[in-house]
Amino acid sequence: MGVELVGNILTPDGWLRGRLYFGARVQEIAGAPAEGPGPGPRIVPGFIDLHVHGGGGRDVMEGGDAPRAMARAHAATGTTSLLATTMTAPLPEIAAALRAIRAAMDARRRGEARVLGVHLEGPFLNPGRLGAQPPCVVGGDLDTALALSAIAPIRVLTLAPELAGHLELVRRLSGLGVRVQIGHTLSSYEEVVAALAAGASGFTHLFNAMNGLHHREPGAVGAALAHGDFAELIPDLVHVHPGAIRAALRCIPRLYAVTDGTAASGMPDGPYQLGAHAVAKCQNSVRLPDGTLAGSCLTMHQAFKNLVDLGLPLAEASRRCSQFPAEHLGLEDRGRIAPGCFADLLVLEEDLALRQVLVEGEPLE
Repeated sequence: MGVELVGNILTPDGWLRGRLYFGARVQEIAGAPAEGPGPGPRIVPGFIDLHVHGGGGRDVMEGGDAPRAMARAHAATGTTSLLATTMTAPLPEIAAALRAIRAAMDARRRGEARVLGVHLEGPFLNPGRLGAQPPCVVGGDLDTALALSAIAPIRVLTLAPELAGHLELVRRLSGLGVRVQIGHTLSSYEEVVAALAAGASGFTHLFNAMNGLHHREPGAVGAALAHGDFAELIPDLVHVHPGAIRAALRCIPRLYAVTDGTAASGMPDGPYQLGAHAVAKCQNSVRLPDGTLAGSCLTMHQAFKNLVDLGLPLAEASRRCSQFPAEHLGLEDRGRIAPGCFADLLVLEEDLALRQVLVEGEPLE
């Protein structure tokens, strides 16, 4: 039998008070079912962040060892696996960033979160809804997407479905197993419904960089609330008002948290880089010089605690930070504590402070 942890264990079937045995994967769970966690540590699945641009002072678009530095920074705050997320840029720059991501994927080092692949956020975006993305958009085509994915696997791709040719691109990519998300868009409600019918599976940073809900023009947000099954949301309480978060939680069954984290994540206030943009962190936000929000400095641990503070039970907050992101990627061996799953584990104190992080059974230190 492998390593042992004792405490309140969150399984897919609910809480158990008992013992967890594991190596790189969970081997056995022994204990008694419980209505909720009792005294002692809480053992929950490691967080999965499907939208993160940087951390620890480094930006994915730098290339080199930046993806590794980001993976280390976010592992320290409970993220055990992630998608390295690119910015809109000239295609050769995106390709260079993907080569560095591939190197981090192929040889994870102790202390790093597992890099599961790429979230390609652009360049197939609407130039009228760029947010903090640089103005380097191009029309999407399958050959370009496949060429980029051959460098490092694209697991999630954000696009604006209203642009010419993009509905067919949604069909082709989703047929190949890519999770296509609607974002940075000026789509109408009807255009989003058509994209979902074509295979789009989610929404990128719901509410942000998309046209909002109006009762006569529901737009992308209205379509998400009416029809979405999966959607990512940044619960830093800056990008989205708590009331809007609560509305989305009622409407979208598998709404899940992301950080949209930047180089400023885990760092003090000051200047940082986000792709081609200079940005500044001040307290709880990261912004361009004109005040536009530019990603975040959120960590998944803080996202989890924010969801709890909004009133979610621990088990539900955990699912929205671990299980649902895994389900969106079609992963059956991450995001949950069950025999055969990777031992991506967090040990939390009763006040939810982070006591220990294990990535595939290995403690960070």
